[in-house]
Amino acid sequence: MSVVEKTTGIAVPRAKERRGPRLTGWRDMWWRHVVGIIATVVALFPVAYVVSAAFNADSSLSGSSLVPRSVTFDNFKKLFAGGTAVKHVVSAHQYPYWYLNTLIVASSTAVLTVLIGALAAYAFSRFRFRGRRLGLISLLLIQMFPQVLLVVAIYLIIYNVGDIFHAIGLNTLTGLIIVYLGGAMGVNTWLLKGFFDTIPTELDESARVDGATPAQVFWGVVLPLAAPVLAVIALLTFIGTINEFIIASVLLQSTDKYTLPLGLRQFIEQQYSEHWGPFAAGVLLLAIPVAALFMSLQKFIVGGLTQGSVKG
Repeated sequence: MSVVEKTTGIAVPRAKERRGPRLTGWRDMWWRHVVGIIATVVALFPVAYVVSAAFNADSSLSGSSLVPRSVTFDNFKKLFAGGTAVKHVVSAHQYPYWYLNTLIVASSTAVLTVLIGALAAYAFSRFRFRGRRLGLISLLLIQMFPQVLLVVAIYLIIYNVGDIFHAIGLNTLTGLIIVYLGGAMGVNTWLLKGFFDTIPTELDESARVDGATPAQVFWGVVLPLAAPVLAVIALLTFIGTINEFIIASVLLQSTDKYTLPLGLRQFIEQQYSEHWGPFAAGVLLLAIPVAALFMSLQKFIVGGLTQGSVKG
């Protein structure tokens, strides 16, 4: 037998061995692909329905369908037109102000939550002081009660505080931001504290040996390594604030101070939801900053932890 024949005889069994595990793996894993496809369809169905309603010429809820019968941009024009363009919705032209208020409240809450939460978590993680354990347990216990249960108390506090400090009283965006900060600080502090505990303290000590101050250690060493969890908290806070309705409906009273969840409710509170098309168009425009923020932070979240560990 020649060398070529020997080589050919050996190569064929190896090819069969390679094909075997692939077929076996597909037979064992096919049901997971089916589950994934079903989950994707279920998740994208409401999105497709809202997109269809936003471009559908029939703006009523009864006339909406998964595939629009006729495509039009009138629903988007009604959001920025005067009150006569949308019957019974007097403040329809205030949609840009609602959009701006929502972005201001959501962005401010996300930034301040990350900043204050990181400072508090760094103190609980790196320093040892009296009342540290009691403070952590108190934050955990407070988070057991949802913020909705405190609506009456929040209203009374903001009402009384507004008599002294008008900038944070009722019907102010500043007061709403402060309330959102109070509801998100506990769980975010716990998440950040757990992540800070995984960062080696030797990095802090080496920075102090080089002459860095505690503030420089925090801003220059610890915070860059915690960038992935900071991005996650900022994203979740931003999305949660945009979707919040109950507390905003209690604290905001005039239409010019409304956020989008409050303003868009006026399009569908009438009988039979006659203005479902403009409502869907407004929701679709609101999804643009959320999707843009998620796409921009997604790459940062995936690569941030690896880059930080390599630099460390």
